[in-house]
Amino acid sequence: MNRNKNGVTPRRDFLAKAGLMVTGAVLSYPVRALAKEESVKKEKETEKGVEQVSPPEDLMREHGVLRRTLLIYEEIQGRVNSGKEFAPDLLGAAAGIIKKFIEDYHEKLEEDYLFPRFEKAGKLVDLVHVLRRQHQAGRSLTEFIKKSSATPAERKELGKSLHLFIRMYRPHAAREDTILFPALHDILSPEEFDDLGEEFEDKEQALFGKEGFESVVGEVAKLEEKLGLYDLSQFTPRFDATGKPE
Repeated sequence: MNRNKNGVTPRRDFLAKAGLMVTGAVLSYPVRALAKEESVKKEKETEKGVEQVSPPEDLMREHGVLRRTLLIYEEIQGRVNSGKEFAPDLLGAAAGIIKKFIEDYHEKLEEDYLFPRFEKAGKLVDLVHVLRRQHQAGRSLTEFIKKSSATPAERKELGKSLHLFIRMYRPHAAREDTILFPALHDILSPEEFDDLGEEFEDKEQALFGKEGFESVVGEVAKLEEKLGLYDLSQFTPRFDATGKPE
């Protein structure tokens, strides 16, 4: 039997090389496909002139706006309950942000694009039903808060409404961030996941302009400044010489 200089027969040498070629082709195919997919994604981002944000990241940063507005609500609630004065227009502006950005935009995305998908997939259905009911309750509270003139006669009810809104939405947002949004990966294909991100971005820009999210954050920051809440360092605990919190 003929052998090459390495002691391998021509037939075995041919089969080995052929096997390597086939294996290389199989291994390189998904790599090439992924590279092409990433390239197409980058092209889309370049065309839009914005960095693509995933749906969970988009929704979670909107929850950041909600949480900062809840802090404003909490400050006003404290002033209402203690009888301290505050500018009613600040409360109206905060409630306006909740109405236009959280309820009419953020929650609408959840109700139109997320909740139906989870219900169709039969996943987290009980959670989705609770979240939807809380959206409805939140809107009723917002209507009362917006209409309140903060007169002495209305202060008790206003303080109660602010308390109920804060108490509901803190666990509401936390449950969505830790359970609902991460589960999107389980019910959406990678392509659907990316398409949903683009859909969210398009709607944000259509409603709030190119600087949509940033402009809303700016509105919140102005309210924080007027209420003395903007300096983040003020929330850092202080400790005495023995290490006990002051």
